[in-house]
Amino acid sequence: MQANSATSAARNPANPMISVIGLYKSFGENEVLRGIDLEIGRGESLMLVGGSGAGKSVFIKHLIGLLQPDDGNVVVDGVDLTRASPEAVLELRKRFGMTFQEGALFDSMTVGDNIAFPIRRHTEKSEKEVERRVRECLELVRLPGIEDKMPSELSGGMRRRVGFARAIALEPEILLFDEPTTGLDPINTAAIGTVINQLRTELEVTAVTITHDMGLATRIADRVAILRRGQILLIDTPDRFLESDHWFVRAFLNGEVPEEDHP
Repeated sequence: MQANSATSAARNPANPMISVIGLYKSFGENEVLRGIDLEIGRGESLMLVGGSGAGKSVFIKHLIGLLQPDDGNVVVDGVDLTRASPEAVLELRKRFGMTFQEGALFDSMTVGDNIAFPIRRHTEKSEKEVERRVRECLELVRLPGIEDKMPSELSGGMRRRVGFARAIALEPEILLFDEPTTGLDPINTAAIGTVINQLRTELEVTAVTITHDMGLATRIADRVAILRRGQILLIDTPDRFLESDHWFVRAFLNGEVPEEDHP
């Protein structure tokens, strides 16, 4: 299966939540993104994979307006981030929830205060309302009753899930997951996949996940896209992606050929 046939076979959302059109980004002479075109449907779960330096993190930063492209457009629910005012971008960013590797929790704060942080900062909810929302978020990630614990008391998998709870605190419409299972054992990895699926179902969110864990793809992704040298090489359903005979996809899945070793 070649890239063009797989791309055409993949679902083309009729009513996309996110549209990326001709996206280019360079840092000096380093071309990181080289003409990305992609639509992500409302409620869809897209997984983004690729080797180190392929442009995954740079791409995801464009989705929330942390970076401006050299050329092209990023349109989120009808708002073009490349043309919107800084105030409009900040407002739209509140509709995103982003998780980071290792959870990126504030070590000096309790679990409850970590989750409450964005609520206190961006809303005028009373403390009782904040506490209620913190409890709801912890229940959603299957960690009820740990509000008073410190991050240092948690396992790696629990820290990731607390990070998820903080990401959903403001009831976002779009969730971005950055390497949610890196460094976790198979049991915690499976638990993370289950929680992500539960969040998608109960919150009805659009999700974009950066990962190297192809096992996660079969559990949470509607489509998988692979980046190579700043371009989307292939995008398709997980089953079709895993069956692709494209040389680079096979090399990536098998961990055989470094990117620079093949034209």
